[in-house]
Amino acid sequence: MNLKSGRIEGFEGYSQFKSVKEFNTHVEMWLAVKKQEFSKGELVGLKRLVRFSVKVPGVSNAKIGTVLKAINEEYQGNGISRSTFKRMILKAKDMGILTIHETERKNGSQSSNLYSFNRFPQSEPPKAKKMNQPKETINLLKTNHQENTKRNEAPMELDYSFVSDKVPQTFVQLVKYFFKDAKTIEEFWHMVQIAAFRFEYDQNTEDILSIAIQSFKQLIRKLKSTKTVGKPIAFFYGILTNKLKELYLEQLHENKNESKPFRYVLETGEVMYYDWLSIES
Repeated sequence: MNLKSGRIEGFEGYSQFKSVKEFNTHVEMWLAVKKQEFSKGELVGLKRLVRFSVKVPGVSNAKIGTVLKAINEEYQGNGISRSTFKRMILKAKDMGILTIHETERKNGSQSSNLYSFNRFPQSEPPKAKKMNQPKETINLLKTNHQENTKRNEAPMELDYSFVSDKVPQTFVQLVKYFFKDAKTIEEFWHMVQIAAFRFEYDQNTEDILSIAIQSFKQLIRKLKSTKTVGKPIAFFYGILTNKLKELYLEQLHENKNESKPFRYVLETGEVMYYDWLSIES
C-alpha cells in the first residue's frame, strides 16, 4: 500500500541520519566510490536532490518539476531533462544510495515520490582466524560432508592477486603483507578515495598515494604497539583525514596570499566559494 502524501515533517521516521552534517558525510562517501557511474547531468540532478533533503536529513518529497526548475534557474536556462533526472533516480536506487516510496493523495491519485537516502555501508576487516585448534579424529565421510557444506554456504575468499585494477599496485603490494584478501585491500583504498574527495584531492593521484602509504604504515605501527585498535579500516581513515586536513589548511594559507578561492561546505550541504580579499575587505 502506498504512503499518503503530506508535509515533509511527517516523514521524519524515514530519515537514517541524526543531523545534516552526518547526512552530508555519507553522501560524500557514496560519491567518492560511485561518482563515475553517473553522467554530468545526472550528478547535477543528484546533488540538487541532496539539497532538497536537508529539512529532514536524507529525506525529500520534492516534485521532479520543482527540482528541475531549481536546476534550470541555477544554470541560467541550461538545466537537465526529466528523463536524465529519472535515469539518475533509477541508478541511485540500484546502487543502494536511495530508497523510493510511492505516495498517493487522499483521493487515491498518485503524488510525488518520497526519496530516502541510505547510509553508506561500513565494512569491517575479517575476524582473525583461531589458531592451535585441538586435533580431532579424522572421519573421511564427515570431513567430505563438512567441506561440501562449507562450499555451498560461504563464497570463496580471493587473495590480493584478485584486487581490482583501480587500486594502485604500489598500495596493494604494501597492504598484502598484513591483509591478504582482495576485499579488505579494496576497502582500505575506498577509504582513501573518500578522504581524498572530502578535501578535493581526488585528482592528485600521486600525492594521495603517497599519503595513503604513509597513513597505512602509521596504522601498522599502531597495531604492532597496541591491541586497542578494534577497527583498523576506521582507524586508517582517521589517520588519512588528519593528514589531508593539515595539507588542506596549509594550502588555504598559501591561497590567502594569492587570493585564490577556497571551498566551504555549509550545514545545508550547499557548497560556497570564497576568496580572502572579499573576506578581509
